[in-house]
Amino acid sequence: MARLLIVDDDRELVELLTEYLSGEGFAVRSEPDGERGARAALEEAPDLVILDVMLPGLNGFDVLRRLREQRSTVPVVMLSGRGEEVDRVVGLELGADDYLPKPFSPRELAARVRAASSRGLNGLGR
Repeated sequence: MARLLIVDDDRELVELLTEYLSGEGFAVRSEPDGERGARAALEEAPDLVILDVMLPGLNGFDVLRRLREQRSTVPVVMLSGRGEEVDRVVGLELGADDYLPKPFSPRELAARVRAASSRGLNGLGR
């Protein structure tokens, strides 16, 4: 079972995504802030990280930068209420594999996670 780490401080969104993605065959855990999310991503080596941009402490861009500086190749799908082109470009230039503006459907997120699997992640999803 593929392991996903969600780093987002929106408790309701995390609960919704956890329920949906668990039902799609993923093992999901979450962290509510950037510092704890970065630590979990580096120490636990999940198969994919779903990372919000606007976080307490370290923002999502800083978390992604830290992961890439530590040579982590974990795929990252960024989420943000800030859907401006400049934010998407910054996230992708820092090494994100995908960027999904809020609001989005859990079904679309699951499809994007599976798409990441076709780029070299074995066994993500059904």
